[in-house]
Amino acid sequence: MFTKFGREISVAAREGGADPDGNPRLRMAIDRAREANMPMDTIQRAIQRGVGGGEGAALEEVVYEAYGAGGAALLIEATTDNRNRTVAEVRATLTRGGGSLGESGSVAWNFESRGIIVAQPRDKADPEELALKAIDAGADDFSVDGRDVEVLTDPSRVDEVRRALEADGAKITNTDVAMVPKTQIELPADQTTAVMRLVERLEDLDDVTRVYTNVHISDEVLAQATAG
Repeated sequence: MFTKFGREISVAAREGGADPDGNPRLRMAIDRAREANMPMDTIQRAIQRGVGGGEGAALEEVVYEAYGAGGAALLIEATTDNRNRTVAEVRATLTRGGGSLGESGSVAWNFESRGIIVAQPRDKADPEELALKAIDAGADDFSVDGRDVEVLTDPSRVDEVRRALEADGAKITNTDVAMVPKTQIELPADQTTAVMRLVERLEDLDDVTRVYTNVHISDEVLAQATAG
C-alpha cells in the first residue's frame, strides 16, 4: 500500500511541484497516505524522488480499459516503470477473473473526471446549508446522507470548494479526483459479486492505483459479499 501511495506522491510532485499548498493533487495524495498511517518521512522521500528525477522520473501513468462479468466496464489506472510487466499482470488478472482487455476508447467514453468532497457541517449546523455553500463556492452538485454531504465539482475547482467549506467550519472527511461513470448498469447479484472480486484482485497488483466500474453495487449485494 505504501508503495502505491509513494508512487502517486512522486508523480504528483513531479507534475505540480513539491509544495502541497500550491499542488492540490499532491495534497490529496498526502492526505490519503496519512489516512493509511504512512510515515511522514516516507512521504517526504517520495516527494523528493518526484522532484529530484531518478526513480521518480521513470514512473509513468497508464490507463487500461477492460470488461468484466456481464459486460461491466472497467477503467484501470496504473503507475509503472515497466509497461510490459504491468499490462501482462493486468491481462492475466482479467483472464482469471472472467474479464478481458478492451480497445482504447471502448469504455473511457462512459467516465468523466470529477472532484469529490465529503464533508460534515460544524456543530449542529444543517447539512443542506453546507451543501448550498458548496454550490455558491462553485460546486456542480451534491447529495446529503445524514450528516455527510458529498459534493461534486469540476476537478479544477475541488481545492477552491474545499477551502470554502473549511472556512465555514466544516470537517472534511475525504477529498479526491476520481473517474465517475456517466451511467451505471444493474447486473444480477452473482455477476456483480464477480466484478467486485475482479476489482479487488486488480487493485492488489503493485502497479495498479485505482479501478473504476460502471456497475451499480447495491447495499444488499455489498453486505452479502462482505459476509462471504
